[in-house]
Formats: sequence, C-alpha cells, structure tokens
Amino acid sequence: MDQPALSSPSPGVSPHRDPEGVARLPVTPRIGRFLVLVGVFICAACGLVYELELVALAAYLIGDSVTQASVVLSVMVFAMGIGSLLAKRLRGRAAAGFGAIEAVLALVGGCSAMALYAGFVWGAESRVLLVAFSLAIGVLIGAEVPLLMTMIQRVRRQDAGGAVADLFAADYVGALVGGLAFPFLLLPMFGQLTGALLTGAVNAVAGGALVLWLFRHDLTARSRWALLVANALVLGALGTAAALVDDFERAARHAVYGPDVRAAVHTDVQEVVLTGRSPGTLNLYLDGRLRVSGRDERRYHEALVHPAMNGPRARVLILGGGDGMAAREVLRHPGVRSVDIVELDPGVVELARTDPGLSALNERAHQDERVRVITADAFTWLREGPRPPGARGPYDVVISDLPDPGITESTKLYSREFFGLAARTLAADGRLVVHAGPLDSRARTFWTVEASVRSVGLGTVAYREPGRLTGTAAGPDRVAASSPGAGDWGFVLAARTPPTLGLIPGLDRALTPDTLAAGARAAERTRVPGLPPSTLVHPRYAG
Repeated sequence: MDQPALSSPSPGVSPHRDPEGVARLPVTPRIGRFLVLVGVFICAACGLVYELELVALAAYLIGDSVTQASVVLSVMVFAMGIGSLLAKRLRGRAAAGFGAIEAVLALVGGCSAMALYAGFVWGAESRVLLVAFSLAIGVLIGAEVPLLMTMIQRVRRQDAGGAVADLFAADYVGALVGGLAFPFLLLPMFGQLTGALLTGAVNAVAGGALVLWLFRHDLTARSRWALLVANALVLGALGTAAALVDDFERAARHAVYGPDVRAAVHTDVQEVVLTGRSPGTLNLYLDGRLRVSGRDERRYHEALVHPAMNGPRARVLILGGGDGMAAREVLRHPGVRSVDIVELDPGVVELARTDPGLSALNERAHQDERVRVITADAFTWLREGPRPPGARGPYDVVISDLPDPGITESTKLYSREFFGLAARTLAADGRLVVHAGPLDSRARTFWTVEASVRSVGLGTVAYREPGRLTGTAAGPDRVAASSPGAGDWGFVLAARTPPTLGLIPGLDRALTPDTLAAGARAAERTRVPGLPPSTLVHPRYAG
C-alpha cells in the first residue's frame, strides 16, 4: 500500500528523511515512483545514444565497424560493472551522488563526439580516445542503477525483486527508444555532433530535475546549490558547443580535406565531400574515404571498364558508380545501347549531375539518354529478380564499381551469394568485372574475391593497374597502398568460359594491350592458392 506523503518533520528528526527512511516528496509516493521510473527511462535512452554514437563515429573515423563495435560494447559493459561497485560508496547520499553523476555524464557523453572527431583530425590517437570515452561513460552509466535503486526505495518501500523488475523494465524500454531514436531521428535531423550534444542536454535536464525537485529534501542547501550551478555550467557548455558546431565542422573538414572543399553534404546514406578547384584536382570522398581523384581516376576507370567491353556490349549494368566515371568509359565504346546504374545514394548522383567540376570530369555521362539510374542497394536489387519497369537485361557486361572489400559494410557485396546473383543477370556470353582492392598491400583479400567469383561457376582472370596513393581520411578504398607514392588497383574479369584479356582497337586511352598483359602477369605472381570463398555467414575480408 502506498505510504502517505509526509508533512513537516517532528522536532529532533532530520529534515531530509523521516524516521522510517522514506523520502519527503512534493508529490504522492505513487507519482514520485512514476517520476523516478521516467528518469530511469530517459537516462537509459541517453546512455544508449552515447554508446551508439561512439560506435558510429569510430567506424566512420577508424573503419571496420565490427571491431569498433566490439571494442566499445565490451569496454562499456566492463566499465559499467566497475561503476556499479564504485556507486556503493554513494548510497548513503544517493540523490546527491546521482545528480553529480548525471551532470558529469551529460558533459562527457554530450561532448564525446566532438572530442573524438577533434582527436582524429588534429593528430590524437583515435583508438585511445575511443577506449577512454567508453570507459568513462560506462563507469558513469553503471553507477546509475544502484543509486536509482536506493532512490526508488526511498520513495516507497517494496520488495527488492519488485523494485528491480520496475527499474530494469524502465531501463530496457528507454534503451529501446534511444536505440531507435539514434538512427531514425538524431542522425538524420541533427548529425552526430549536434545529436550527441542534444542528448547530453536532455540527460542533464532529466537528472537535474529529478534530484533538485523531487528529492530536494534529501539534499543539503550546499548540495542543492552545487548541483544547480554544475547543471547550469554543463548546459552552458553544451549550448556553446552546439552554437559553434558548424564552425568546428568547417575547421575540421578543412583540416582533413584541405581548404578547397567545394561541396559537403550529409545524405541519408553517408557524408559526401568534394574538394578541388578544377576537374584535374577534384577529390570525391564518401564517409571520409577517397573514391575519386581527378589526378588518376581515369587510369582506374579505364582498367575497370575497357577489358570487360571487349566483346558484346549493347547492354551494360554498373553496380555502384554513381559518380558517373565508369559510365563515361562505357559510353566511349561503339554499340552501347543502354547503361543501367544501380546506386545506393541519390545524393552522389545529384552531385555528379549538377557540380560543374564533377560533371565535366564524368563528361556529363548522366545526361546521356542511354543512361538510367536506379536508386537501390545493389545486393537487394539483384536478389529481387524482376527488373523494375524500363530496366534492360540480361546484360552483356556487368561492372562492379563498389566500395573496397576491406570495408566491413561492403563484405556482402563481395560474397559468393552476391556474385551468384550478378552472374544470373549475365547474357550467355556476358562478362563481369570486379574491383577487388589492391594486390600489393592486401593480396589475400584480393584473391579471396577471386575465389568467391570462381565459386559461382565463372572462369576468371586477374590483373592489376599500377597506381599511387592519393590520400584517404579513413580506411581502405580506391587508394593504392599504405605507403606514400606506390601501389596498385586489382581487378577480376569473369565469364562463363574463361575470358581472354583484350581491348577493342581504335579508342584513345592510356591503357594498352601490353600494359594490360603485364598487369595480368604481375597479378598472377601474387596469387595466394587454396583460399575459400567469402559468404554472407562467413565473411573472410579483413577490415
């Protein structure tokens, strides 16, 4: 049965608790208990947002999302246990301790994204910062539960099992809401930095209100003023950071990409940054990874496209390639009647169409009436089977111009299942070409791609094109190697019968039959035999 709200204490009784240890509340115990559970709900939602924000930002800055998620989750769970143990010392002053912890958590969690990004941009070791923030946030989150358990028992005495059930029910529901709010609300509407700052502000307000209003009689006058000032300072710091976040992003972007940033947009899929003043100096970055460099992209795209076009080529499918460079090379060949581009991010296509420098570099391929863009995930589109109205298949040539297999999110696009779906779209004498990453620095990854292509019944030939490192912000993609000045791009050409490397005559291009043959010989010398194919349930690519 609910205990009645208590009146003023009798003489000789502590002004902060009654003789039975039940808190003096400004509301009935039933409402007080409800408000504590609301506080648990909000704090749990904020805690999970901090966790997901660290995972997402670490995957973006460092790469290999599986590893980064594992590091963050394991360190935070460990730290939560430490925090729970440390909270024992604060149970005697649970309300004051909880208020202080929430203020610190709001500041640390809210500013963690900016700090991690700043560390990455201006030279600090990102992994050390990631572990440090995971530890700090985990300790603070872990300390919440024992203190909240004490506070809810101070509202109304109940059996320990019932109190634990109520507390964890609110905690788990809050985690659900936070987990859904992060990708569907905070990221698209506010971005990672502002989203984290906003979460910190909500955390500070919720924790401060719960303690300073509901449990104000559990605090001394000094504690009340200290918590009030601390929360005001935290909210001021978070608000100031939010006001400066655009300037911070611009400064960080210039530090990463240089001063010539001509376009920077956050699409629903990724961050797209275009730098450079002229077509020859353009660099296109997707989520911090270099995808196109005007200095040497033509060599990459010629090597990707031209060997596959040596044969029937009326109908061509490009998987990825929203930048239009692969389509530019395809359209140079006589006899091409249709080109279907399956691109996940319409923002990339829009930039390739409208930016004067990028559209000049792709020679306005998207304006060609033979080109059709289909906005879809390549794997899903291939798996669904029936082509959308107006699509044209089977295809004489399928070009896989997708992110590097070393990027965790791309492993499904280099799986046996994916290549089986791609092979299903080929005409009887059709050819498939795959960008498979560098040979010089990651031969095992490259030959795993080749083994995965062969595993679906296609004959293959591998070749490479010498390249150079042009810079990247995060992880492997169209960079040639991990050491400046040298490297390569690796490709796999496949068909139902083993294909022959060759080039159709008459086109003006840097790639020649001799360099193509030399690239095949160089690739063969790096072969790693006996590798199993990569599959959806057993990906075999290192991040």
